[in-house]
Amino acid sequence: MSEQSVAVIVDIVGSRALVDRPVVQAGIQGAFAEVDDLIAVGSPFRATVGDEFQAVYPSVGVALEATLAARLALPEGVDCRFGLGLGEVKEVGAGAAGPIQDGSGWWRAREAIDEAHDREDSRTPSLRGWFRAGPGDEALEGTVNAYLLARDHIVGAMSERARRLTFGTMSGRVQSELAEIEGISQGAVSQALRRSGGMNLLAAVAQLKGLS
Repeated sequence: MSEQSVAVIVDIVGSRALVDRPVVQAGIQGAFAEVDDLIAVGSPFRATVGDEFQAVYPSVGVALEATLAARLALPEGVDCRFGLGLGEVKEVGAGAAGPIQDGSGWWRAREAIDEAHDREDSRTPSLRGWFRAGPGDEALEGTVNAYLLARDHIVGAMSERARRLTFGTMSGRVQSELAEIEGISQGAVSQALRRSGGMNLLAAVAQLKGLS
């Protein structure tokens, strides 16, 4: 890809404190595989080095949808941080794990994940994602980051069940099916989605789908 794309860098929150790293890594890869099945455009999430994963999406809207789905799908007790960079993504070689890529999208994604980490450590501890765009896109950058601040606060406050229900709804499952899976009533599913903010998250990301 040489056109404007959104590069995404992901790292594991608190990775150094993990007791069983291989199990956690496998759980994350399983969650990301579900996201890749749901968001079947761009380059899917793949493990790189250390505790990092990478993906590429064709637009800001799709990248926001995919990163929301990723956070919701993660195993219980596991969280990840996301840096999103809008810019050029180009192949510069071939490696054992796939094409080697470079470009302004990746540079901005690295800046974004570093910024997310810094902000998480200061006044916004619930923050898990940040977005960087190029010159002339300051309004887009501000809009997306305002959304991420609100989104991450809501997701961070959700119970594991609320996350599962929201991801299930995002994946196209109806409430009766989710109720059977969770062993609760359909009314309880509807109530959980409303009270947790899950329906608001899905409505918000739908509004942003058209962002290029």
